[in-house]
Amino acid sequence: MIAFRQLALQRGTQPLIEDADLTLHAGHKAGIVGPNGAGKSSLFKLLLGELAPDKGDVELAGGVRIAHMAQEVEALERPIVDYVLDGDRALRDTEAALAAAQVAGEAHREAELHGQIEALDGYSAPARAAQLLVGLGFAQADLSRPLADFSGGWRMRVNLARTLFMPSDLLLLDEPTNHLDLDALLWLEQWLTRYPGTLLLISHDRDFLDAVCDHIVHFDRRRLVLYRGNYTAFERSRAEKLAQQQAEAAKQQARRAEIEGFVARFRAKATKARQAQSRLKMLERMETIAVAHVDSPFHFTLPAAEKTSHPLLVLDEARLGYRGDAGETVQLDEVKLSLQPGQRIGLLGPNGAGKSTLIKSLTGELSLLGGKRIEGEHLAVGYFAQHQLEGLDLSASPFLHVQRLSPRASDQEIRNFLGGFGFQGDDAFAEVANFSGGEKARLALALVAWLRPNLLLLDEPTNHLDLEMREALTEALAGFEGAVILVSHDRHLLRATVDEFWRVADHRLEPFDGDLEDYRAWLKVRLEGERREARAEKGERQAEAAVPKEDRKAARRAAAELREKLRPLKRQRDKAEQAMEKTQAALSEVEERLADAALYTEASRKAELTELLGRQGELKSRLEALEAEWLAAEEALEAMQAELLAAE
Repeated sequence: MIAFRQLALQRGTQPLIEDADLTLHAGHKAGIVGPNGAGKSSLFKLLLGELAPDKGDVELAGGVRIAHMAQEVEALERPIVDYVLDGDRALRDTEAALAAAQVAGEAHREAELHGQIEALDGYSAPARAAQLLVGLGFAQADLSRPLADFSGGWRMRVNLARTLFMPSDLLLLDEPTNHLDLDALLWLEQWLTRYPGTLLLISHDRDFLDAVCDHIVHFDRRRLVLYRGNYTAFERSRAEKLAQQQAEAAKQQARRAEIEGFVARFRAKATKARQAQSRLKMLERMETIAVAHVDSPFHFTLPAAEKTSHPLLVLDEARLGYRGDAGETVQLDEVKLSLQPGQRIGLLGPNGAGKSTLIKSLTGELSLLGGKRIEGEHLAVGYFAQHQLEGLDLSASPFLHVQRLSPRASDQEIRNFLGGFGFQGDDAFAEVANFSGGEKARLALALVAWLRPNLLLLDEPTNHLDLEMREALTEALAGFEGAVILVSHDRHLLRATVDEFWRVADHRLEPFDGDLEDYRAWLKVRLEGERREARAEKGERQAEAAVPKEDRKAARRAAAELREKLRPLKRQRDKAEQAMEKTQAALSEVEERLADAALYTEASRKAELTELLGRQGELKSRLEALEAEWLAAEEALEAMQAELLAAE
C-alpha cells in the first residue's frame, strides 16, 4: 500500500533520510520511532504531499483516503459534536444537498439523497461522533458546548475525535496521547486495535506502541529499518543486533551491571504488595531495555538531598482548589497525606479530577482552601510541570541556567552534568529560544535534578520527550533514593518507578489497591456500569412514553425472537474467550522462553530466537484479533440485551 524507494530528504542543510527503502502493506499498524528531529513528522508530510523527496519515490495506492490530525485547532464557536461531524466531508455535502432539495421541493432528489446518507452511515453519525468524544473524556453535557469554551489540550482531544471520525483507509497520528490522561489513553488504545485500515503512529509511549502496533519503523542513522512485531519485539531484535557489534559489547555489560545493581537494591526493600511486585518485574525487564538503548545520548542520575525529614510533608484535613471572583472551587476535600522518605506514589484519575491541583498544593504554589500543610525541617522539593518550560529564560543557555543556581560550581562540573541530558559541546551554550519542546523539557528536568531534592513532584514529565530520553528518565527515577509523586500517562514509567497508586476522583484522594492492570479492569467495570445505568434510564424514559394500548402479545413474540438471536452471539463470545485463553497461554510460554538470556548471546541459538520472535508476533496478532472478536460479540450482546429489556 505504501512504498518508499531509494528515498532521500533533507531540511535545509540537514539530511534526514538517505537512500531509504520501505514497504508497508494494507492493514499494517506501524509505530514510527526515532529521536526528536530525526524526520518522523516529515515522513507524514511526504505521504500527505506537503513535501517532495529530494531523491527517490513515494508510492501510495490510488484512491486511498487519508485521515491526519492537524496540530492546531481554531477556537470556533461551533458545538464540538458538529465539529467532529464536519470531519466526514462527503456526509456534510450530501446533507447540504438534501437541505437544498427539500427547500426546492424536489421529492425524487430527496429520496435519492436519503439513500446516499444511508449508504454513508449518516443516520448513526451523531451517535458515533458523541461516542468518540465521550471515550476521549468529554461529558454528555459538553457535546453541545462550542469549541472555543475549551482549553488547548481539550481542543486537541476534539481534533483527535474528528480525525478518528473521518472515513479513512490510512490513519496518520503524530503523538496523539500527549493531551490525554490514562483513562482516555486506554480507550484510544482499544479503538485503534479495532481500526480496520492502515495505521502509522508516531509515539514515544512504549506501552501504547506495544498494545497497538504490529510493526515498528526505526529511524536509524538516516535509514528506515522495518521490524516485525511490537515495540518490545523491536527492542529485543535491536539488542541482538547491537550485541553482534563488538564496539557496543563493553557498553552493554556496563549498563547490565547498573540495572542489576538497582534491581538488587529494590529487591531487598520490596514488599509483597502487588504494586511493588509489578515494579520489581519491570526493573528486571529493564536489563534487556538498557541493552537496546546503549547508544542513547542521554544518561544521568537523580541524586537526593543528604538530609531528610520524617515525615517530609503532611496535609491534614486539607481542602484543595481555587479561589476566584465566583468564590471557591473545591476539587479535593478531606485530604490526609503524610509523605515519608522513599515513598513512591503514582496518581491515577481522569484529567480535571484534581491531580495537578494536588501537586501544586504540595509544592505550596497553590494555597489550601482549608486544613493544614506542614513541611518537614529538611524538605527539599523538586517540581516539574509543563509550565516550567515557560519559565525558562529564552535568552540564556543551559550552562547559564545551571550557573545561576550554583555560582560556585566549576565549569567542567556543569558541562559534565548537562552532557547527561544531551547538552554536549556547543549545545550547552546555545540560546534556549532556539530549542524544541523536547530540548526545553530536558533542560527543565536538568534544573530539577541539579537541586538534589528529597521529594520529587512530577506532573506529566514525559510530554515532548522522545523514547531515548524517556528511558534515561525511567532509569534515573528508578534509582532515585528520595520520595516521588508522579502524574503520567506513560505506563512503562509508572511501572518502573512507583510502588503504590492513589486514585484522584469524586473530590477524594484514596489509595488504590492494585496495579495498572487492576486499574484498567476497574475502569472497564465502571464504564460498563455507566452504560447499564444509561440504558436503564433510557428504558425508563421509553416506558413512560409508551402507548398504553401496547400489543403485549406482539411484544412477547418480539422478545422471544430476540432471545433466540442471543444464543449464537453468546456462543461466539464464549468461543472467542476460550481461544483467547489458549492463545494467551501459548504466548506466555513463548515469552518465558524468550526471557532466557543465553538465547541472545549464544550464536548457535540464533535460529531459535528468530523462530520464537516470529511466533510471538503471530500469537500477539492472533490475540488482538480474538480480543476484537470477543469485544464485538460482547457489545452486540449488550445492545441486544438492552433491546430485550425494553421489549419485555
